[in-house]
Amino acid sequence: MLKYGLCNRPLMIVVLLACAAVSLSAQTSQQATPPSTLPAVKEPTPGDLLRGANGPYRANNDLLFYHLDVRVDTDKKFISGTNTIRFKMLQDGSRIQLELYSTLQIDKVVMGSTTLKYERDGGTFYVDFPKTLQTGRTYSIDVHYSGNPPETGRFGCFTFKQDTAGHPWINTACEGDGAYVWWPNKEQWRDEPQEGMLITVAVPNGLMDVSNGRFMGKKDLGDGYTRWDWLVHYPINNYDVALNIGNYVHFGDKFEGLSLDYYVLPEDMEGAKRQFAQVPGMMKAYYHYLGEYPFKKDGYKLVEVPYSGMEHQSAVAYGNHFKNGYLERDWTGVGISPRFDFIIIHESGHEWFGNAITAADKSDMWIHEGWTTYLESLYVEYTYGYDDAMKYLNAYKKKVKNDRPIITARGTNAEPPQDQYFKGALFINTLRSIVNDDAKWWPMLRGYYQKYKYQNIMTEDIVQYFNQQTGMDLTPVFDQYLRHTAIPTLELKFDDAAGTVQYRWVADEKAFAMPVRVGLKEHWETIHPTTEWQTMKTPLTKDQLDVATDLYYINVNKT
Repeated sequence: MLKYGLCNRPLMIVVLLACAAVSLSAQTSQQATPPSTLPAVKEPTPGDLLRGANGPYRANNDLLFYHLDVRVDTDKKFISGTNTIRFKMLQDGSRIQLELYSTLQIDKVVMGSTTLKYERDGGTFYVDFPKTLQTGRTYSIDVHYSGNPPETGRFGCFTFKQDTAGHPWINTACEGDGAYVWWPNKEQWRDEPQEGMLITVAVPNGLMDVSNGRFMGKKDLGDGYTRWDWLVHYPINNYDVALNIGNYVHFGDKFEGLSLDYYVLPEDMEGAKRQFAQVPGMMKAYYHYLGEYPFKKDGYKLVEVPYSGMEHQSAVAYGNHFKNGYLERDWTGVGISPRFDFIIIHESGHEWFGNAITAADKSDMWIHEGWTTYLESLYVEYTYGYDDAMKYLNAYKKKVKNDRPIITARGTNAEPPQDQYFKGALFINTLRSIVNDDAKWWPMLRGYYQKYKYQNIMTEDIVQYFNQQTGMDLTPVFDQYLRHTAIPTLELKFDDAAGTVQYRWVADEKAFAMPVRVGLKEHWETIHPTTEWQTMKTPLTKDQLDVATDLYYINVNKT
C-alpha cells in the first residue's frame, strides 16, 4: 500500500503513524515484563516516519552513484557544494524523495540544463520532474546546497574543532543523526549507491582531507584551496560517508596485498605506530573466520579523530588515545580487554558487519552491532583461546538491561536499545551452542557472511539461513531473544525421592524449544526442553545439577 497507493503527504503520515502504532503494539503486547515497568517508547514524529519509511517516492527509484563535491570554509564553519545523484527508475514517476537538514539551503536542483522544482518538508525534500521518468531508465540530477551544518548528537555529526597545535580539525560522525545533517542524499539504509561514490573535498591549503575509498589525487585550485579526491568502489551506507580534515601525516603498511593507510596528527605518530601494529593480528582473526577484507579496492584506513571512534567504511575513525582497552578502561571488567585496542578491534569489525552486510532498516541494527560485538569475542578466541573468549563474552551479561526488545518498530527511524550490542552477541553465542558442533558452526558463520556480503538484509533473512543450515526451526528462538524483552528461563523441579527432575522453558514464544546442556561440567548432557513439562531420571540433586549458562544466555530457576 505504501509503495503504490499514497501520493498525498498528510494521508501518508496518517497511514504510517497507524502502521507504527500497530507494529509497536505487536512488539510490546506479549512481553513478560509488565508494561508499567517498561521505559517509555518514543512516539515517532512525522519526520521520523518520512525518514524511516520506504515511501512511494523512495521505492520508485534505485540509487546507482553519488558524486559529492564539497568545499569547507574552516573560518566561517560553512560548507557549499553539489551532490550529483544517479539513479534508475523502478516505476514510472515524476517525483523522488531526498533529505537535507532543514537549516541548510538548497540553492538549486538541476537535471542537465533544466532547473527542477522541489518542495521542502522539514528535513525531507521532494524533487519534481516536468516529464514522467520511465521505468528502467537512468537519470542524474545535481543538488546544489550550502550552509552551516549544526553540531548534533553523540559525536557532533559535523564538528569544527582545533588540534592542540591550533590547526583546524574537522570531522563527521553521523550514525543515528543521519548523513543529511551535512549533505543531501537518499537518507535510507536499504538503498545504497550500487556503483559506489566519488567524494571530492576542497579545503584550505595546508590541510588534508581523508575520506572513504581510494585516494585518487589532489589538485591545487589556485584560490587558496586544495581539492582531495577519493573514489569508493563499493556500495556505501550514507552514514559511513566521512570527512576528516586536519593537519594529518600519513604512514602505511600491507597485509596480504591489502593496503593499510594511517592518518594521524604529527604529535601522535609514535603512539600510532605502536598501537596500529595490532591491525595485522585483527585482520588475521577476521580473515580466518569470515574471509578477506570486503573493500580491498578501497584499502583499509585508520584516521585519528577527536571522538572515540566510528566504523566509517574503509576510513575507520580512531580516537582511543593510542591505548589498549576502551578509552583506557577495562571494557568488560575481567582483565582481557586491556590486552588490545578496543576501537581497532570493534570498529574494524564493522567492515564485515554493518558495512559489507547492512541492515535494510534501522530497526534491525543488531545485524551491525550484535554481530560486531560477537566478533570481538572471536578476535579474543583466535588470539588468546576459547576460555578467554567465553570469559570476555559472558562479562557482557552485566551490561544487558532486558528492558525492551532489540528489534524496534520498522519504518519509524527508531533507535534500538543498547542491548543490541551485548544481548545480541550473547544470543549469537547461544546460537553457536545450539549448533553444538564447531566443525559445522565455523563454515556456517563464514557462509552467512559470504552469502549476504554487499547486501542490505533483515532479520528474517538471517533466520531463514540458519534454519536451512541447521535443519531446525529456530524462528521462535530468534523471536524470543530479539522481539521480546525477557530471556528464556529454564525451570527445574527436583524430586529427590523419585530421583527425577522436571524441566521446561518459560518464554513468551509458545513454540520456543532450545536444547541446553545440564548436569556436571565435566560431563554435560544435552536435554531438549519445550514450554511443556518433561521429566527425566537423574542421580544429581538440586545443588549438584548445573546448567551451562556460559554457553547459553538464559535464566535458571531451580525448585
